[in-house]
Amino acid sequence: MCCKTLNRNYLSFLTQNIVYKYLYMRPILAEVVTIGDEILYGQITDTNTQWMSTELDKIGIKTVRKSSVGDQEDKILQILAEAESRADIILLTGGLGPTKDDITKKTLCKYFNDSLVINDDALGFITDFFTKRGRPMTELNRLQATIPSKSTYLANKTGTAPGMWFEKNGKIFVSMPGVPHEMKYLMSNEVIPRLKTFFETPIIYHKLIRTIGVGESFLAEKIENWEDNLPEHIKLAYLPSFGQVKLRLTAVGNDEEILRKDVDAEIEKVLPLIGSSVFGFDNDDLEVAIGKELKKKGLTVSVAESCTGGYISHLFTKVPGSSVYFMGSVVSYDNSVKINVLGVKEETILTHGAVSEETVIQMAEGVRKLLKTDFAIATSGVAGPDGGTAEKPVGTLWMACAMEGRTVARKVQMANQRDTNINYGSVVALNLLRKMLNGDYEN
Repeated sequence: MCCKTLNRNYLSFLTQNIVYKYLYMRPILAEVVTIGDEILYGQITDTNTQWMSTELDKIGIKTVRKSSVGDQEDKILQILAEAESRADIILLTGGLGPTKDDITKKTLCKYFNDSLVINDDALGFITDFFTKRGRPMTELNRLQATIPSKSTYLANKTGTAPGMWFEKNGKIFVSMPGVPHEMKYLMSNEVIPRLKTFFETPIIYHKLIRTIGVGESFLAEKIENWEDNLPEHIKLAYLPSFGQVKLRLTAVGNDEEILRKDVDAEIEKVLPLIGSSVFGFDNDDLEVAIGKELKKKGLTVSVAESCTGGYISHLFTKVPGSSVYFMGSVVSYDNSVKINVLGVKEETILTHGAVSEETVIQMAEGVRKLLKTDFAIATSGVAGPDGGTAEKPVGTLWMACAMEGRTVARKVQMANQRDTNINYGSVVALNLLRKMLNGDYEN
């Protein structure tokens, strides 16, 4: 190798290291852009950006924005310029098919002042792809082997559209197919390994505290002083959902073990403030946490459902191994089933109605007796969007939990959104069971 080549390589090495040291001084930011009219029309659900952001987070890269743009050259050019102004990494998916409406490659050429060329590696792969399948390769298929000359070819071994890697002023642009399994292959096997080499990134460590039965604002008041005194490198976010709030602690640094210890220390401080509402951490769904407790104590549960229509049973049975503690359910949607199967008294329904404290208590006690379980939960309500009355408007939900010698009922009033009512009612019912398992029998 000649001296000029050695000097050129050495200068390139020094330049890269200077870039790395500069980038290491601050967080590495990414923007994810999906391309395609079908995304904007709502004809295809965008699942790519969520998955990509999760994978970037694992290597310490923070996604600052997700954008979608149609198949219009001027709009794509605009969003590329905007993304370059605020991110270090711009990841694109979509618009790489063989048809005329897929314009991503031509638009990238315009953005980088480049032209398309046949890539021999891409052409060889595509040719082999069709040969092995005994299918003829058309000219449109051949044109998929063209990529901008300034890009690096990323081999997509799950399809015919290649990935493309661009470097510009210390920033990275990557274009990938929009087909999820092709994008995931390229991200896992080409993009993530290259990004880890190109950038020195901090470690981002997350820990979720999962709470239930307390609203976001009330929770914030309880832990206000603790939150105000969190260390500078640990941030808190509130993630509310149906009857639940996740507290996400995010720590950023260079040593994962230290970050874990720091976060654990903060959790020890906050648990005495909110302990009764905490049911788990990280991926502990409510039904999983309850299942663990039932299994640990050797207890069983059954369900009687009216307005939730079997959804609680679904939550239980989707957990592997739930047959140890979940014995079964009765979906007593019609009053005749409540009366003839669960043993609800006809006069109870005539006097108080199917949606009432009295009925839901008898449902819970009836299914517990029928299926011979330690605990039972029941639901009855007006899920909507119609069927309500002045006394019991849509969204009126009753839940009960029964055990030997005690039954607890609770009423909640929701709105007229059926799916929301079913989801929320199921969460409230499960939380009644959780509390009774923990010895909290307050009505």
